[in-house]
Parts: sequence; C-alpha cells; structure tokens
Amino acid sequence: MKLEKFYDTAYDWVLIHGPNILFGIIVLIVGLWFISFLKARIRRKMSTREVNSSLQPFLLSLSITALNICLVLLVMQILGIEATIFTTLVGAFGVAAGLALSGTLQNFAGGVLILLLKPFELNDNIIAQGQDGKVTSIQIFYTVLLTADNKTIIIPNGKLFNEVIVNVTREGNRRLDFELELGYAANPEMVKAIILEAINNTPHIIPKLPMRVGIARLAFDRMTFLVNVWVKPSEFLTVKIELQEKIMKRLTEEGIKFPGT
Repeated sequence: MKLEKFYDTAYDWVLIHGPNILFGIIVLIVGLWFISFLKARIRRKMSTREVNSSLQPFLLSLSITALNICLVLLVMQILGIEATIFTTLVGAFGVAAGLALSGTLQNFAGGVLILLLKPFELNDNIIAQGQDGKVTSIQIFYTVLLTADNKTIIIPNGKLFNEVIVNVTREGNRRLDFELELGYAANPEMVKAIILEAINNTPHIIPKLPMRVGIARLAFDRMTFLVNVWVKPSEFLTVKIELQEKIMKRLTEEGIKFPGT
C-alpha cells in the first residue's frame, strides 16, 4: 500500500514537474551551444576590430561568464527554483570583494580604459605622475616607463588614468623652450644674432618649423630672452644641452655678462 502511494506521488510529481525539467535541460543544452557559438564570434570580431591583445582574454572571459550566469538563472527560473538566496549571496560576495579589492579594481578599470581609449601607446614619450619617460609596457594593472637615465618606473593605472597625461610623442615634434636672462649692458641685436648662430650650428633642430628668438620680459635690472625651436622628442634633451652650451660659450667670448656677475 505504501509502495503504491509512493509510485502515485512520484507519478504526480513527474507529471507536474517533468515538462519543466525536460524544458530546462533542453534550454541548458541549447544555451551552452549558443554561448560556445557566440564565443567564437566574439573572438573573431575582436581580432577583426584590432582590440588590444592584452584586453581580448579579459573581455572574452567577462562576456562568456555573464552569459553563463544568465543561462543558469534562466534554467533555475524554468525549474521553479527560487533564485533569491542565490542572487543575495552573489551580491554580498560582490560587495565584500569590491571593498577588499577597491585599489586593485581601480587599477584594473584604469588599465581597461587606457587600452580602450589609447591616450598613449607603446614607445610614446609621456609625462605623468611627475615622471618623464618612454612607455615600454601597458599591462592591465600598471604601465611601465623607461626614463632617459635608464630607470624603470612602474605606475598603477588607477593613478595614471585619473591624472593629467602629457603625450610628448603623439604630434610628432616637440618644441624646446628656454629663457636667458641678461643685463641691460648687453646689446639685444648682438645677443639675438649669437642665439640664431648657435641654432643654425646645432644638429637635429628642425629648420622648416617656425622658431622664435626675442625679448620676452623686461625687469628692473635685466631682460629675458625667449628661445623656441622644434626638435624630435627623442633629441629633446641632447639639443637643449648642446644649444645652451653654444650660446653660453659665444656670450662669454663676446664679454657679455649675466646679472649678478
């Protein structure tokens, strides 16, 4: 009698829940096939659109994980399983992980935005976070710079993306600016001629681009000459040192003194 009652109960349960279970299994199988199909399509699309290679695995993994979670929730809904506890646990875990990894997540988000928006690329010279150097590596969490004095600087992407970034390389050329303070005893025309002579005799200055030499400011006991010339970013420091040395040498030869000497 008990066995017959068990069979009746099982039979009723199968009649009631069987179609949902069967439909849930079908949806799960079709969903997994469809996600696998989408995975291949997404990978091809990212390759076609030249998405940064460092970003491709993350975006693909994120997309597939999100689709799998949606599929599981859909199947649970079809089977009549209450998803409230599941979503509560996921939400609580997300909040806890977010608080524990806030700095890491900020660096991660900064890295993703740098790779997507491309404020700079590999081999660009940039000035950021008080550092001036060439970009040698862009990772998800940090960016690596190599300075002119051969120092490796590692900057977290969260700090890097949220501050001002000066891309020295992007426009192709860089203007070299410096000032020269002289007393009023100096002949302005002679000083200007000396500076122009030094410019013409200094390699790597781009002659086709406009240069500027003249008096920028007048003070009580001195006048300030402004010098603007254009150079390639890689030659900036070399040209600056060489040009200033040539100007100083010629001024000294002409007996032109600086204020306070």
